[in-house]
Amino acid sequence: MAETIFGLDSAAVRDQGSLQPTCPKCHALIPEDVINKVELTPCTQCRSALQVEVFPALFRRPVIEGSGDIALVDGEATCFYHSSKKAVLPCHGCGRFLCALCDCDLNGEHFCPSCLETGKTKGRIKNLERHRTLYDTIALHLAVLPLAVLIFWFATFITAPMALFIAIRYWNAPRSIIPRTKIRYIVAIVIAALEIVAWAIGIYALSGGFRA
Repeated sequence: MAETIFGLDSAAVRDQGSLQPTCPKCHALIPEDVINKVELTPCTQCRSALQVEVFPALFRRPVIEGSGDIALVDGEATCFYHSSKKAVLPCHGCGRFLCALCDCDLNGEHFCPSCLETGKTKGRIKNLERHRTLYDTIALHLAVLPLAVLIFWFATFITAPMALFIAIRYWNAPRSIIPRTKIRYIVAIVIAALEIVAWAIGIYALSGGFRA
């Protein structure tokens, strides 16, 4: 008797209209007590040796959260967008009543989908972050680019203090959404500090500070 390693015959499942796994040969339903067992188990119909492995989520019923309650009492406030659902709070932007489904919570303030979209496109909602300035990259570029382009090395007289200021001022500012370290700040501070020291030594030397 052939041995079959069985994951999930999705086509057979759709035909049966159920989430219960089926035998890949005879399409008979497989009892749950034989699922995810190490040893081979014969099919109850065709007796084919099966090893059934499925994720537990297959048998977990989907949970729908925040779908909104149905308004059952006459005269009860209803959602502006869903007339059959009970209103739970007003929108902070336009004042329209919203159900739990339409409520968009943003840092403790509640907006309807329309106001949220308007705030996104026109910048009316201050707490809605549309972009993030990468100050660590700016500081690093100010410190490095004038040195990379040698003909602009003299620009470090201005860019080095700017890089040092930005790195220190925005040290704790939110960085990229993609997690990364503060290595850019560190490199910018070190290079900018060296450039400032070099300028200080150069100015001191030109002023005759090293004369005997």
